[in-house]
Amino acid sequence: MEYNKYSLVFKGNGFEYFKIQLVNIILTTITLGLYYPWAKARTLHFFYGNTIFNNQPFVFTGTGSEMFKGFIKAFILLLGLYALVVYLALNEQELVGFVLLYIVLVLIIPFAIHGSYRYRFAKTVWSGIRFGYMGDKWDLFFLCVKGTLLTIFTFGIYGAWFAMNLRRYLLCNVKIGDARFAYKGVGGEYFWLNVKGYLLTLITFGIYFFWWQKDLFNYFIDNLRLTKDDQTMLVKSTATGGDFFELILVNLLLFVFTLGLATPWIIMRTTRFIVSSISLDGTIAFDELRQTQANYSDATGEDIADFLDFGFII
Repeated sequence: MEYNKYSLVFKGNGFEYFKIQLVNIILTTITLGLYYPWAKARTLHFFYGNTIFNNQPFVFTGTGSEMFKGFIKAFILLLGLYALVVYLALNEQELVGFVLLYIVLVLIIPFAIHGSYRYRFAKTVWSGIRFGYMGDKWDLFFLCVKGTLLTIFTFGIYGAWFAMNLRRYLLCNVKIGDARFAYKGVGGEYFWLNVKGYLLTLITFGIYFFWWQKDLFNYFIDNLRLTKDDQTMLVKSTATGGDFFELILVNLLLFVFTLGLATPWIIMRTTRFIVSSISLDGTIAFDELRQTQANYSDATGEDIADFLDFGFII
């Protein structure tokens, strides 16, 4: 079976991204936030279109109109929740309101992640083949509830296992056509990786922090695979601690000395670094992929995730 190496590059330009963000900020401001779904769609189109795998760009097929519908649903849902909390607070039941808010948000998050994954991957296309997410919302819900409770009861120790269980469940349910991703990271390894990183960062007065970030990045990437029947694509990281040191230091200097104006260029540098640090090789014949994933256009989960300000997990 032929063994191939695949190229993955990011060609985004800081000035082009700056123009997109400037227009997005202006239009979102003058429309009192209503333009945000279209702003996000433009941003995703830019990032996808500038990410090239095996000489073919990724395509984001989602639209601002789709995300606006989800935006309105998410806004009404969360507005109703916050209105209830304010009502309880005005009636001298602040503690009840706070506990209710926390519980409801914890219960909403798994459904937001599920909806976000379904929408984002259904709108991700490469070489004419659509991605898809096959997870079950109730399986994810119970995984998150269990993980949250065990993390609380163990004073945070179980968090490493929760993080890996969540990442493994999500990624193992992602497909591109009839090929499926697999993730092999486990909680114990991730826990000790963080213990080691934390202690060595303290001992070295912060110097080891950059190598800690390298270790985490490598662990996330090196445990990822794509499989199709008996074919496999291996994903490996080529990043070093020195690379992370240079990236973070230069980004910090750019941000400080430009008073934040260089943020679009910082984001481009970081994205280019991440993409260029990923090596891919294996035996998958991508020209033989079959379209098996259905389309999905409900962006409510994606918008709830935005409102709650937590990123897309990958």
